[in-house]
Amino acid sequence: MIFNNQVYQYTDKEEKNRIRVIEIDSDVAYYVELHSDTSMPKRVATMDLESEIEGGILLPISDPFAKSYTEGGLTEKQIQKRNVDWEILSEGWDKFKADLLNKRTREKAFDKLEFQFNTSKLKIKRVFTRFWQRGLNKNALLPDYMYSGGKGKEKRLTTASKVGRPRKYTSLQNGINITEDIKKQFNHVIKKYYRNKEQLSLTDTYNYLLRDFYSDSYYEGSILKYKVWDASKIPTYYQFYYWFKKFEDPKLDIQLRHSSKEFELNDRPILCNSTLETDGPGTRFQIDATIADVYLVSSFDRSLIIGRPIVYGVIDVYSRMITGIYVGLEGPSWLGAMMALDNMVMNKVEFCTRYDIPIEESQWPAHHLPEIIIADRGEFEGYSVENLINNLNIKIENTTPYRGDLKGVIERYFRTMNGKIKRKAPGAIQKEYRERGDRDYRLDASLNLTEFTKIIIHLVLHHNKKIVEKYPLEKEMMVDRLTATPSNLWYWGIENKKGRLQTVTDQNVFRLNLLPKGNAKITRAGIRFKGLSYGSEKALNEQWYLKYRGKSIEIVYDPRNMNQLYIPHADGYNFDTCYLLDTNDQFKGTYLEEIEFFQELREELKKVESIKQIEDTINVDAKIESIINEAVAEKKSTVPTNVSRSEKIKDIRVNRQAEKIMNRNLENFNFVDKKNEQPAQIVEFTSIPANSEALPKKSSSRLMEKIKKKRDEEFGKGN
Repeated sequence: MIFNNQVYQYTDKEEKNRIRVIEIDSDVAYYVELHSDTSMPKRVATMDLESEIEGGILLPISDPFAKSYTEGGLTEKQIQKRNVDWEILSEGWDKFKADLLNKRTREKAFDKLEFQFNTSKLKIKRVFTRFWQRGLNKNALLPDYMYSGGKGKEKRLTTASKVGRPRKYTSLQNGINITEDIKKQFNHVIKKYYRNKEQLSLTDTYNYLLRDFYSDSYYEGSILKYKVWDASKIPTYYQFYYWFKKFEDPKLDIQLRHSSKEFELNDRPILCNSTLETDGPGTRFQIDATIADVYLVSSFDRSLIIGRPIVYGVIDVYSRMITGIYVGLEGPSWLGAMMALDNMVMNKVEFCTRYDIPIEESQWPAHHLPEIIIADRGEFEGYSVENLINNLNIKIENTTPYRGDLKGVIERYFRTMNGKIKRKAPGAIQKEYRERGDRDYRLDASLNLTEFTKIIIHLVLHHNKKIVEKYPLEKEMMVDRLTATPSNLWYWGIENKKGRLQTVTDQNVFRLNLLPKGNAKITRAGIRFKGLSYGSEKALNEQWYLKYRGKSIEIVYDPRNMNQLYIPHADGYNFDTCYLLDTNDQFKGTYLEEIEFFQELREELKKVESIKQIEDTINVDAKIESIINEAVAEKKSTVPTNVSRSEKIKDIRVNRQAEKIMNRNLENFNFVDKKNEQPAQIVEFTSIPANSEALPKKSSSRLMEKIKKKRDEEFGKGN
């Protein structure tokens, strides 16, 4: 379908041939071309235009002359010229429209207008051309003064004389013009000296410009010095500053002089806010941790300072409601984040009751899961996060490092909280660096962890009913006369918005998904994990240690107490508990960090002793080899070589029996003083009883001979 005043472009021509339809009359349309100075209307059948449009030969495009002008932004000369031309055009278009569209009668219509307004026909044609080409409106006749004068363009110097404002002090010569070569010098020193991590000032950069390009170097002794040229031959600082500002790139300067993170954190344009990313309570929660600016004391002995606590906070972006907190000594780590998430789904009335703070449900109604959690990369990267994603349908969005502005809502709350604590609490950090003589604020610490948690709870309750400054109220909120407090926004959002709040029916199942996972191995010694052995009744009854020996199973554990492991079932709700065996009783009630420390200490001690162990092994091997070598050498020197192999091995049993008797004489226990010991008597063995089966009869004489010989050698009577 063809529309009046629509611009079309031909696609089958190399040049951008564009036309504008200026009139449609039943089956006929009139158009003008936009690329010529004086373009007259042409007649065409609407059917032909429609076929070209349907065939893709002619495509509708945006109006290239569509502009928005305000009368206040126009000069008097522009308005005057437009009004004069409009008088000619309105008179001619109203009276001679049909004649101007008709090629045969067009010239007569121009002649009449030429006579009536006493102006040239060429000017009248140009006025109508501008009107037809530029949109058929009054402002189409405005002169193009915005293209006059070369605004924003650099001037090309055609003379050697100095341009620009004369110098104030006439005693100095005029100076130099800034040419393209000098601009390149400016650009060089800015890149080399200004845009780097040393963060030199612009004045220092200018000094380097003079040193590198507008001075002569010389040596005074062994010292290199520079002589800057005469003032009439160098660019001034103001010239350098002018061209620096003209081509300044603030974003690039900050990124190169500081860092890209610095730009994104403190200088990037802020054209949006976090609330626009949500459509109700529970859409997005932000979680973060901070180290509180106050020192605490031990709950058991107030004379013991335990340092600064970790405070985790979870906040709903839409309503600014604090949905979960954790105050403790864990973190920033997954354990601290885990405790904050557990508090997030906990009934807050019960939670506050633990600290003797009675509240109503309406004061802190948050006990839900969100759709998305925005967190730092550190804590929320691991297996436990996958459990939240897969089992609880929660999306995790991790921010880039050092980008606290991406969690601006919770960061703002932490700043407010720390500011109030620093003004009130004893032991609070008053300034970053103490001067000599200042009192050590750590000595004023008086609050323990429980008392500090109570303070945080009261701050949260106060926050939930405090008006949120600069909150982007929606139109419906203003109609309902809503006060922008977190509690009001929470309830209003639940009633009027979608939201994505989820409830937790079984907190144990939720905790099971929060705890870290690991892989344990089934062995004969039990279920092995982190060097410890565990057992369960189910594993014993079902003979896991025999059937599934060597198999790896997935377990869940609490690093704060390694007395139990948990084996989750496939249904995601139930689990089996494994208990630490008595063989590892020394590790009962021990943290995982302590267990790993003991194991690392053991390995470290083994490593220290490893060189000594190797040395002892080498020395033992050397001693063994020495004994063997001596025995082999003695054998070679004492044993005749003409004895056959069969003779050497045929009397092994006899030799063994003789050796046994000799060893018995050496090994027997003798309680008689050797000084009073009577000399041994030689006993003649004449025969062996017939019923003896100890030795074969055919070898008895030979055996006795060997025994006697050995005995005589032992007591020095041989030979």
